[in-house]
Amino acid sequence: MLLVTSIIAALLTAIFIKLSFAVIRLRRKNKVGLGSGGYEDLERAIRAQGNFAEYVPLGIILIACLELNGAPWWLVAIPGLALIAGRLIHARGMRAPPPDFSKRVLGMQLTFGTLASLAALNLVWACYQFIGKI
Repeated sequence: MLLVTSIIAALLTAIFIKLSFAVIRLRRKNKVGLGSGGYEDLERAIRAQGNFAEYVPLGIILIACLELNGAPWWLVAIPGLALIAGRLIHARGMRAPPPDFSKRVLGMQLTFGTLASLAALNLVWACYQFIGKI
């Protein structure tokens, strides 16, 4: 069962829905059917949603692989929570107009760090499981 992954995926989905509603709200407000219409706030909302959609699926897949391969719940939950934190920080940073990129950068650092850690954890855990079966 993927209990930890299910919780993490559900929380990430709630964040994605919130980001999507922000795009919809700004499209309606600015009467824009496609693209950003040149509105900076809408462009930032679109990119926050798009960036989320680009990075989160790979994170969920890696989290699920780790859990499916029998890693302890905490080894699955910690990077899951880090991914959630990274995506929330990034989304908050995208709301603020430039030039303050500090939250965006922090959010991406946490996201990339989490994805890299998940890749490494999956490799190490899979090797550990494989060697244990020999």
